[in-house]
Amino acid sequence: MSLNRIPENPIITIDDVKPSRPDTEVICAFNSAAAQVGDETVLLIRVAEKFINDDANVLSVPVYEPVDGVYQMVRKDLNVPELKAAGYNFDDPRVVEAPSARDGLAVVYLSSLSHLRVARSKDGIHFDIEEKPFIEPTTEYEAWGCEDPRLTYLDGIYYINYTAVSPLGVATMLATTKDFVTYEKHGLIFAPENRNVCFFPRKVNGKYLAFNRPAPEGIGTPNIWLAESNDMLHWGNQKFFYSVQKDGWETGRIGGGFHPIETEKGWLFIYHAADISNRYCLGAFLLDKNDPLKIIAKSEKPILEPELEYETAGFFGGVVFTCGGYLQDDMLYVYYGVADENMALATIKLDDLFAELGV
Repeated sequence: MSLNRIPENPIITIDDVKPSRPDTEVICAFNSAAAQVGDETVLLIRVAEKFINDDANVLSVPVYEPVDGVYQMVRKDLNVPELKAAGYNFDDPRVVEAPSARDGLAVVYLSSLSHLRVARSKDGIHFDIEEKPFIEPTTEYEAWGCEDPRLTYLDGIYYINYTAVSPLGVATMLATTKDFVTYEKHGLIFAPENRNVCFFPRKVNGKYLAFNRPAPEGIGTPNIWLAESNDMLHWGNQKFFYSVQKDGWETGRIGGGFHPIETEKGWLFIYHAADISNRYCLGAFLLDKNDPLKIIAKSEKPILEPELEYETAGFFGGVVFTCGGYLQDDMLYVYYGVADENMALATIKLDDLFAELGV
């Protein structure tokens, strides 16, 4: 059994999100974190913008740089024919690559940059989206954007972790909030390259726990690991959890979706996996309550895979990817990005998912 898509999908599209500046346009609104806050569903949407430009010979790339001591989105105009003649590559619309002595080509710019935007809803389907960014780059580690947030309510605080991208690499940043009006950043908690961090919503055996996904460039593959901490800031004692597979839908990379959910049968953990063709699907683990490294059950086939047009066609088609969800009245709500462009929602009764997992 797959997750059940709601008929209103996609629930948030790029047309629903206003640009943060008059000289930019929104090209993606996706990969939202999710939480229930009082009687509202709150999403933290990853909003990607690029500069408006009508000159085909110029690519205006955005970067965040300090201007008068404050990080701001700055426009850099690249002469495309001139750079192509110098060996630069513009084939991938997401990036600009330059000749590199090490790898042949290396990413030197992104064509768009992401920030995090708050959206609120009373029914979990229809959202009011704020017009200005909630979290945007303010440090050198975020110079290329803030991406793919997760939300975890823990000890009376909403912990927000997100991917911080810069020329220094892809790392994980931590912020906290109590009201989604103000927030505090706490710096990097995992150095490059590490992303897809999913906190457990309570201590286990006296430690805070977090799934994470280091991505080695040399030996090894992008697998899920489990780290522990005493204070949510300093993480260590990493232990291997689950690897990409030789065959099937988990051959490319694998990573956490959102925080594990505690059920009477164990920790329910929704995750994503991609094959070598970058087709992203969702799966589920059921883990032992006291030893989350122990897998009780696992979905052998995807519980959601890109099938409908809004999932197969778009900015980067063939992608369903979750960063947020919750359990309410024994119904699992999974908010997921589609085609790296828009947002959708799917649900499933907990008992039906357990039956799928054979428990």
